[in-house]
Amino acid sequence: MSPRPARRTQETGIKLSADEIAFVRSLVIYEDPDILALNKPSGLSSQGGRAQVHTLDELLWAFARPGKARPRLIHRLDRDTSGVILTAKTKPAAGFLGKAMMARKFAKTYRAIVTPGAPQPPQGVIEAPLRRDEIGREAYMRVCPPDHADAEAARTRYRTLGEASGAALLELDPETGRMHQLRVHLASIGRPIAGDPRYGGALVVAGHPVPRLMLHAAALIFPHPGGGLKRLEAPVPADMAQLLAALKLG
Repeated sequence: MSPRPARRTQETGIKLSADEIAFVRSLVIYEDPDILALNKPSGLSSQGGRAQVHTLDELLWAFARPGKARPRLIHRLDRDTSGVILTAKTKPAAGFLGKAMMARKFAKTYRAIVTPGAPQPPQGVIEAPLRRDEIGREAYMRVCPPDHADAEAARTRYRTLGEASGAALLELDPETGRMHQLRVHLASIGRPIAGDPRYGGALVVAGHPVPRLMLHAAALIFPHPGGGLKRLEAPVPADMAQLLAALKLG
């Protein structure tokens, strides 16, 4: 049976098509009474998109029950980053997870394709403060001295999983959650993420076009509102898997 379009509500004014409802439901990787997790594709804004298309936050109305609010996003991913993203289905769950996030009880693991090869050393920690820099309507993050007035502490662990001619596959564990942190930290050590021209990333690697930012949120570990720790994983999307295979990194 085809999914029915959501009704336009006075509170939101949002109306989802049957295709949009089917699309966002196809992204679900885990659901229970407290939480809903999705594998966000690259190109979909988590919130606040400028284009005349619905953001993930708006698409979550597809899961709202009559008279109830939609699931609430617990964290965000950059528009061009793919991977696991968590929502809370109830207000108590949202409060619990929000406090856990603030207490840094979430552990996030990413995969990234970088150029021109593996970092040296092949694993380590990048600990460089960041500051926000706005140019017109665009926001960037920059590495800055610790004593800069706008400096925010940022720390990223990395590990090389594989290396090929002109590229490497890294596992990344951010210990802080600054905007564009992984992208800027890797660029700061001369290993920008492929497909990230904003921070110096290559658009072609070993003769292979890079279709988008090669950064994927692969796993998330967090305290579950019902007790214990929960681990969620999102499979690498097809475009990234194809590039990994072409580079003999997959």
